Amino acid sequence: MATEISAEKYVSLRSFKKDGSAVATPVWIAPLSDGRVGFTTDAGSWKVKRINANASVTLQPCNMKGDVADGTEEVGGQAEVVHGAEVDDVKAAIKAKYGFQVTLIEGLSKLKSLVGKASSSPSAVIITLDE
Repeated sequence: MATEISAEKYVSLRSFKKDGSAVATPVWIAPLSDGRVGFTTDAGSWKVKRINANASVTLQPCNMKGDVADGTEEVGGQAEVVHGAEVDDVKAAIKAKYGFQVTLIEGLSKLKSLVGKASSSPSAVIITLDE
């Protein structure tokens, strides 16, 4: 299951608000060495806040806009926001999968920081998929 969802270019991550309503966000995702999957994000992002409040998430293949692919199934899991060395592991997995696109995004982030729109600290989300 992790192999199938992690092979997708984009996945729709559904995380849940305190009231139980779902919010879907397209993310890049990569397989990790221990069978889990992960992605990087800003520590101050809304998805991090939602995951900190409720670790249950679902993943489903989608396009870059977040439109879910027809005929695909959701995969559930438990998400954990991580910092420090674990972020580096997830970054390496994302870079291995997405290559130059990551370098481009990192360059744009550095440019944003030069004009005073710096992001908060980096974090990653690691998801243990349901069996």
